[in-house]
Amino acid sequence: MLAQDIADQLTGAGCTVVGPAPTVQQAMGAIDGIELDGAVLDVNLRGERSFPLAEHLARGGVPFIFLTGYDSVTVFPDSFRDTPKLTKPVDYGLLIEAVSRFRNGDAAPG
Repeated sequence: MLAQDIADQLTGAGCTVVGPAPTVQQAMGAIDGIELDGAVLDVNLRGERSFPLAEHLARGGVPFIFLTGYDSVTVFPDSFRDTPKLTKPVDYGLLIEAVSRFRNGDAAPG
């Protein structure tokens, strides 16, 4: 339900949303062959970490931010410790601001 709320907020802000996808495999299938401006990744997708998806996006040069309820940096692999993060509950203003930066190649939340 939270994922759909986020998708609705982003759509309302003028974004074209692909998803939400509840699993890494479904997300990979949904973005296959699509050019993305950026992505918002929940760290936990039905008990699976989204880091393989993040690695795929990073290899393709797609900016992304993590949306997470985890407050510990130890959850993140070293390669993603400095990746921009927004915490749950999500502040929709900050989310929209962060997503608006994807086209400029700057995903860091304000």
